[in-house]
Amino acid sequence: MSVRVNGVDVAAADWPSDELAAVHELLRQRALELGLLEADAGAEAGAEAVEQLLAREVRVPEPTPEECRRWYDAHPERYRSGELVHARHILFQVTPGTPVPAIRAVAEAMLQELLAQPQLFEARAREKSNCPSGAQGGQLGQLQRGASVPEFEKAVFEGSQLGILPGLVNTRYGFHIVAVDRRIPGEQLPFVAVAGRVERELRAAAERRALGQYVRVLAGQAALEGVELEAAASPLVQ
Repeated sequence: MSVRVNGVDVAAADWPSDELAAVHELLRQRALELGLLEADAGAEAGAEAVEQLLAREVRVPEPTPEECRRWYDAHPERYRSGELVHARHILFQVTPGTPVPAIRAVAEAMLQELLAQPQLFEARAREKSNCPSGAQGGQLGQLQRGASVPEFEKAVFEGSQLGILPGLVNTRYGFHIVAVDRRIPGEQLPFVAVAGRVERELRAAAERRALGQYVRVLAGQAALEGVELEAAASPLVQ
């Protein structure tokens, strides 16, 4: 079924998901409504207009020092020095115009194969990965926090599991099959050393919540076909 927003057809195949395509169209239409964007504007002008729109209409609360301290106390494992993970991955890249459902299906099928036969990981990485690491069997070496995109970092650092992760990791680059081979815990950093980082992380989380709420409000006022946005968590344009 095609995706339509307020009667406008959306080129969902150009986006990693139907939901993200619909969110982008909702924001574009809102920018048009407020006069931030001309009807015949190109993609670059559209992206700038969406940024202006979000800056104007989305209010993000600043975290208090007390909130930062409570977050640090509740998540000490996030703030360690020298914490490392040895990981491998196989990337199924998603680019504008690629058939996302088909790529996801291929990635899921290979994940199930590798969960049953993990010894095939290196060969499959060399054959199929769209990352240069495929030439090394998917080896990423030692990773530390902050060295990869947030979605990938969360998958490999949060938890204690070793081996091939049971689900695909979805990032802005596509779908990843990930294997964690070793974890090195590192040492706990005191709050005073990471207070600025905690504040930035809490503000980013507040921004995601505020953006999600804003999109849900727009979606509730729109006529949507072929997509559900009730659970939209982030309208960040890729």
